[in-house]
Amino acid sequence: MESWEDLKKECAGCRSCPLCEGRHNLVFGVGNESADLMLIGEGPGEQEDLQGLPFVGPAGKLLDSMLEMIDLDRSKVYIANMVKCRPPHNRDPQGTEMAACRSWLERQIALVNPKLIVCLGRISATALIREDFRITREHGIWFDIGDRRILATFHPSALLRDPSKRPEAFMDLREIRKEYRALHSADKI
Repeated sequence: MESWEDLKKECAGCRSCPLCEGRHNLVFGVGNESADLMLIGEGPGEQEDLQGLPFVGPAGKLLDSMLEMIDLDRSKVYIANMVKCRPPHNRDPQGTEMAACRSWLERQIALVNPKLIVCLGRISATALIREDFRITREHGIWFDIGDRRILATFHPSALLRDPSKRPEAFMDLREIRKEYRALHSADKI
């Protein structure tokens, strides 16, 4: 089994796509490296690129509030992105960029070995659940993929742009809390 340190060092040296040329910092991931719940976004924004940490800008503050609503915080989850370098002007990561980063994410998932994965937004949902995934219709639904349960909800940035989706996101959070609690109550039996 590879170590976190080795994986991060190897990832920092990646030159598989042009995104590495514009980055200030690698945005690898953060949180509990043996968490039962892993959150996966699309890619780092400006603040994330500057600090080298995922979800530290306004969307990160909202994500922290969302986690708090369901009695979680960053110490109990692991947070990563589909791509580890910031796409220019915060555009969506392109398919070739996500393909270049896919093995890094897969190796992170293998190391964390979460039982639950939450896709934050359409981009990660189309990569991890199904290519034709529709976030507006299928958010909040658990999918059993391999030995993991995966659910998608709205990306915190989308909720900042369109607050009318917050009640739906709140329902998704309740579903995540329910599944997380069931997982932990089963562990105590």
